[in-house]
Amino acid sequence: MNPIKHFSRLLYAILLIAACAISTGARGQIGLKNTVVTEQVKAELMAHAPNGITPGEAVWVGLQLIHQPDWHTYWKNSGDSGQPTTLSWTLPPGVLAGEIAWPVPKKLPIGNLANYGYADTVLLPVPLTITPDFKPNALNPELLVKLQASWLVCKLECVPQDGAFELRVPVKGSTAGNGVAFETAFKAQPSPLKVGSHITLAGHTLQISVPGLPANLQGQTLDFFPETPEVIETAAQWSQRWQGALWTAQVPIAPQRSSSPTEMPLVLAATVQGVRVGFASTAQVSGSWPAVAAPGSTQAAVTSSSATPPPTNLPTTLWLALLGALVGGMILNLMPCVFPVLAIKVVGFTLHAHDPQRQRLGGLAYSAGVVLSFVALGALMLALRSAGEQLGWGFQLQSPLVVAALAALFTVIGLNLAGLFEFGQLVPSGLATIEAKNPTLDAFLSGVLAVLIASPCTAPFMGASLGLALALPAAQALLIFASIGVGMALPYLAASWSPALAAMLPRPGAWMNTFRHSMAFPMFATVIWLVWVLGQQTGIDGAAALLALLLGLSLVIWALGLKGRSKGLIAILSIATLTLLTSAIGQNVIKPLEPTQASASTALWQPWAPGKVDALLAQGKPVFVDFTAAWCVTCQYNKKTTLADAQVLADFAAKKVSLLRADWTRRDPAITAALALLGRNGVPVYVLYQTGRAPVVLSEILSPTEVHAALAGLTL
Repeated sequence: MNPIKHFSRLLYAILLIAACAISTGARGQIGLKNTVVTEQVKAELMAHAPNGITPGEAVWVGLQLIHQPDWHTYWKNSGDSGQPTTLSWTLPPGVLAGEIAWPVPKKLPIGNLANYGYADTVLLPVPLTITPDFKPNALNPELLVKLQASWLVCKLECVPQDGAFELRVPVKGSTAGNGVAFETAFKAQPSPLKVGSHITLAGHTLQISVPGLPANLQGQTLDFFPETPEVIETAAQWSQRWQGALWTAQVPIAPQRSSSPTEMPLVLAATVQGVRVGFASTAQVSGSWPAVAAPGSTQAAVTSSSATPPPTNLPTTLWLALLGALVGGMILNLMPCVFPVLAIKVVGFTLHAHDPQRQRLGGLAYSAGVVLSFVALGALMLALRSAGEQLGWGFQLQSPLVVAALAALFTVIGLNLAGLFEFGQLVPSGLATIEAKNPTLDAFLSGVLAVLIASPCTAPFMGASLGLALALPAAQALLIFASIGVGMALPYLAASWSPALAAMLPRPGAWMNTFRHSMAFPMFATVIWLVWVLGQQTGIDGAAALLALLLGLSLVIWALGLKGRSKGLIAILSIATLTLLTSAIGQNVIKPLEPTQASASTALWQPWAPGKVDALLAQGKPVFVDFTAAWCVTCQYNKKTTLADAQVLADFAAKKVSLLRADWTRRDPAITAALALLGRNGVPVYVLYQTGRAPVVLSEILSPTEVHAALAGLTL
């Protein structure tokens, strides 16, 4: 047998066996269950189908949360902070899930704040509608229920958690083992009132009138829970009284409310003979809502979910934002993965020193590529945000697929700079000829590439400008993005139009190849960084899979650059190897890492979570928050220098500052919203909070001196 053919078959067999083994291992790790236990909560998916699962019969499922002492989760309106529990169902065709039948909550005071939620044990039941389209398996008739749940559990600190659940419910017979838990949950739900209620707006107060309550409640003090969030001052003093059978109350309106509803669903609750009962009503709202006050305190800035209003002196502010964007764009050229592109382009002037017109056209084309790419990226971000997506600057690197694609791109560029191949060897000759005959197109594409690799991080002076862009009309916002592009393109544009710079460069020679080869190493360093970023998103398996695929890609590029009769066979084997690797382990590259709480926590730094700043401020503690991401080079520099400085950490400890880290490596709408409240939409952002004072936002390039100065302003 031909030894090459024998080796080819053997290699294929080995890779096929490895692919099967890897795939089997991946499937074996998927172990959904109906119970998730953490240090704070035991969560269990339950079912209640006493009459079996047939159309027309009552079928319920629900998530039961058993809290450890002093811990709690939240109602549909969480109050001043927190987040409600969310349930996402996956059901077979013909089965529909309804809304959560929320039990009556309790008011949970936390310092000068108040939340609505549940402690001890609570079951959140959800009705299922079984339609005639539901066709269970005849051999094993059962209903497969899958649930993805997320909840925020808080004590003094808050921990976001989630779980994947699976439950198989027999179609025939009775499923009533959790009947007591469901009956308790049904009794804890508010009963609807037959008579409508009413709210009259009087200045900054809601005047509430609720008729039709049971006679045995008259004279009792009731608890009041509005279902509409961020409308009332949850923790403020309010009054109530009975006027015969009519219950009335006066509740203060939140100065920074998030909506002005025309009707408000509300729940009233009381304890009657040791049993807590609730009643639900939808109140019609009449009158004019007061104007929303501008945020003027720490509390408003921290808890309000409304967007930061645009400044009143917009022309002056816009000009300052454009200037900041211009300077920030210039600084982006110093990033380690952008500098080689710019340096090689500038050194290329030596090849065309005799042709200044070509240099200038190249400079203009490069600048056009940079500016148009920034405008396109900004337009995409604004369009996605207007569609409801919670995104910020650098959002593209929150996708493992984009990170992997960039790692592959930089690997190819690095191999090209190292001299392993020329692009003309890999692309059709016609395309290579077009590129050679159109250096202007090459310069334009270089500008696009520079933006692609420079966009993840926020340079100094850019943060405030990008934050303002979100509050401006689209045309003005895009002007800011264009200004960043102009700033980034300006150094190369100026060099292309400066004959003196070309005269200062050495004459063309062997040194140019040496310089080009040396520029490969910053590219490979960028690949290492991107693999590390992917490891933060998909874990060690994802990082290892990406390294294997990059090795396979390098093998393909090397094979395609060979010469001689063996090139075809080696190229086919290398492409087959890369294909098998991709099919076998490619899913590990894009499979998100299961969130863990311990990974973001150290002895000094604790993970940021919604409501955690509020809780710490309520205890009288100042709070420092580091909004960061693994893909942000500036963030990592500050983390390893200023935020690791022994004197800075000692100053934090002396002032008893709580340190929180908000990791934006993966998409997190809560962090995006928190950044928006600060007038930012990218990282890094560093904020110092203290009760009764406005948040202090520090600069992107953090220095120990700046941190010490900010801490010196704290009042102990």
